[in-house]
Formats: sequence, structure tokens, C-alpha cells
Amino acid sequence: MPALPAPINYLAGYPAEVQAQAQDLLAQGRLGERLQRRYREVHGVRTDGALYDYALALKTRHLRNAEPLSKVVFDNRLHVIHNALGTHTTVARVQGNKLKAKREIRIAGLFRTLPAEFLKMIVVHELAHLKERAHDRAFYALCQHMEPDYHQLEFDLRLWLMQAEVMGQGVWPVRD
Repeated sequence: MPALPAPINYLAGYPAEVQAQAQDLLAQGRLGERLQRRYREVHGVRTDGALYDYALALKTRHLRNAEPLSKVVFDNRLHVIHNALGTHTTVARVQGNKLKAKREIRIAGLFRTLPAEFLKMIVVHELAHLKERAHDRAFYALCQHMEPDYHQLEFDLRLWLMQAEVMGQGVWPVRD
């Protein structure tokens, strides 16, 4: 099978028909328009403090018994090129004679300007890693429990990334 053009790599795991349909919409210049019509809501989560509160509210609602979060921040160094739109880490520190683990989530800075649904999808994804480490069936079931439209949102985010790469856009177009 020939190598896919760079933008279509975002859909590499999807059936050929889906990839072809996305490629056609992209070539016709209709993909971005469709995504903008579907995702109009802008979120107000712009600071690390607001992001922490946002993630904590989701965690409290869906994952009360999960390990506590010590930090949730936007990270401008995370980028899709490195296959990371978000990360979850456990930072171990020695305090006295005890080893303390702190859970941290970092979300790519581009989510500051993306639609609210995409921010929720990536935060849900990283929160799910508090309970499920691997991207397996249990992980995606947990994501879907926290956000019933998780799979559609993930697919649409991939479409947006494709569109943004082709158009040379780094952020969601801002409307007046």
C-alpha cells in the first residue's frame, strides 16, 4: 500500500472509504466549514488554573476514587507532530522517609482556542489514564462513560488536525 499523504495519516486506522470521503471534503474545501458548523461553542478555559478546575470537576463527577491530581496545565511544547495532544505522568518525589507520587496532566496549548467539545474530549482522555493505563477496551469504555460522544469527537478532532495541517492553521478560526 502506498504511503498516505501526511494529512490523511490522522485517519490511518480508519476504513479506506472514510479516508477517501475525508480527503474529498478536504479537496473540495468543505471540511473546515462542516466542522465549524458542528462545533460553534467556544470555551472560556484559558489559564492553567481554569484548566485545573475544569479537569477536577470532571474527575469529581466521574472518577471520585481515582488518585488525586496535583497539576493540570496547558503545555505549548506538546504538539501533534510528537503524537501527543496531552500527557499524563506520575512524578515520584521523596518527602522525608516516604515516596510520594503526584499525578500531572498536560494538555497541548492549541486546546486553548479549539471548541469546547474538543477540550472536553482530550481532558476525558487524560483523566481516563488515572484508572486505565493502556489504550484498551476498558480505557475507551471509561472515556465513553465520561463523554458519550467520545469516539465522534476524537474522529472530528482528527479531521480538524488534517484540515489545520493542509491550511497551515495552528488554531481554530475565531469568529466575530
